[in-house]
Amino acid sequence: VQVVESGGGLVQPGGSLRLSCVVSGIAFSRYAMSWYRQISGKEREPVASITSTGYNANYADSVDGRAKISRDNTKNMVFLELNNLKVEDTATYYCVVRGPQNYWGQGTQVTVPS
Repeated sequence: VQVVESGGGLVQPGGSLRLSCVVSGIAFSRYAMSWYRQISGKEREPVASITSTGYNANYADSVDGRAKISRDNTKNMVFLELNNLKVEDTATYYCVVRGPQNYWGQGTQVTVPS
């Protein structure tokens, strides 16, 4: 199973970005997907999750109202749109397949400078 994130970068406070994740080697449409993040010096924390069909999603309080998770099962991809970015959103963001086991990507860095 391969999980590859992209779309991170340097974004000014108040800006937006869209993270992408492409998955291969597994029946993508069968599984829920999640985004996690790890702020330097802290444990990884969940950001958002979406069901296999894409009909339901949930968000961490820290991003609720500023984030949108979506997926395209025809392309084996999941996305995370983050708006009104804050300095505290600076982190490495990970895509996770909630499969028979959790499959993690290598992460993509998002930096929001102060």
